[in-house]
Amino acid sequence: MIDAANTTVLLYPDWPAPANVRAVSSTRLGGVSTAGFSSLNLGAHVGDDPIAVNTNRQRFAELAALPVLPFWLNQVHGTRVLQLPTAAQTDLTADASYSRQAAQVCLVMTADCLPLLICNRAGTEVAAVHAGWRGLAAGVIEQTLACFQSPAAELLVWLGPAIGPTAFEVGSEVRAVFVAQNPLASGAFVALSAEKYLADLYQLARLRLQQSGITAIYGAEYCTYSDQQRFFSYRRDGQTGRQASAIWLQPSP
Repeated sequence: MIDAANTTVLLYPDWPAPANVRAVSSTRLGGVSTAGFSSLNLGAHVGDDPIAVNTNRQRFAELAALPVLPFWLNQVHGTRVLQLPTAAQTDLTADASYSRQAAQVCLVMTADCLPLLICNRAGTEVAAVHAGWRGLAAGVIEQTLACFQSPAAELLVWLGPAIGPTAFEVGSEVRAVFVAQNPLASGAFVALSAEKYLADLYQLARLRLQQSGITAIYGAEYCTYSDQQRFFSYRRDGQTGRQASAIWLQPSP
């Protein structure tokens, strides 16, 4: 979607998903928040004015043409997957959501961490994943894939806006965790010093997806840290807003 200033407000995955699968990612543009939260901040936990956040969430739902209002997860860099619809919606602490029912919006928020949107080729299952390095290492992708009834060869994955490989500085202990799990992960790190590395979050996610048997991987084309005009970035700004990435099965007319 383009606003009046010819600026992209919403991003749509470029992937061969079925027609009934709808997916979208927000930018920081198009909302009402001010200062460091300018302007489409969707995070209610970051210190922004609650009224502005609610307005932004309503605006995002309208702009993205969501079929229902989404459940906003309490993300903790863990591996719990919320299956929608669930019998009890009182505990929204999770870092991914999954559904095979139409009009159930799977949504995650990010501001440098990696959002993954997943669907099957038949258009009957979808999921959204929030994956920082801790969640990746702990297995949030694998936990989400375990919810799918379709085999890995039938899944498509879009890697949404995250901090890019030239901006994500981590300590040697982070590299050690991933290399211990998979020696090929060493290729996702570039040494800055004996104790500091640049990490490629996109590549680390690709490796885990490929290990799980998924080859249809798309996206990985943005850097939230370097693109200040379009994206919130926690690493860059500290206190800041959140983008959202959402996916759902569109109900039949």
